[in-house]
Amino acid sequence: MIITMYQIDAFTDHVFGGNPAAVCPLDNWISDGIMQNIAMENNLSETAFFVKSKDGFEIRWFTPTAEIELAGHPTLATAFVIFNHCNFKEDNIKFYSKSGELFVAKDGDRLKMNFPSTPPVKAPKNSLLERALGKKPSELYYTRDYLAVFNTE
Repeated sequence: MIITMYQIDAFTDHVFGGNPAAVCPLDNWISDGIMQNIAMENNLSETAFFVKSKDGFEIRWFTPTAEIELAGHPTLATAFVIFNHCNFKEDNIKFYSKSGELFVAKDGDRLKMNFPSTPPVKAPKNSLLERALGKKPSELYYTRDYLAVFNTE
């Protein structure tokens, strides 16, 4: 099996700057295990995989250890590949992901992306997190990650 891979540096205008991400265009989805192994071997913060769909692209992201539900700079890197290497003629891309629809648009020589908002909700006390932080937060919230609020720094 041959899979094309691009390594794109997002948020920069020079090589070896910004945030690197691997991007793999696919004709059809391959197994999760193969995608995970590719991401592990790439050893970048994320490797993005995408497949063309009827009116956009399906996208998935893998870290070296797990699939994740949302990743910003790899999505922008994927849009860059689609705009510059996939003969895509439109100015807007719709991505379908596990976190919902994402849109990337050309803005001159830059790309802009809507980033979904997932407002945090109040979380119950978490003694494991308190131990890891070394102090009890005055408030604790949760979305995908925890947000701990302290009265002082």
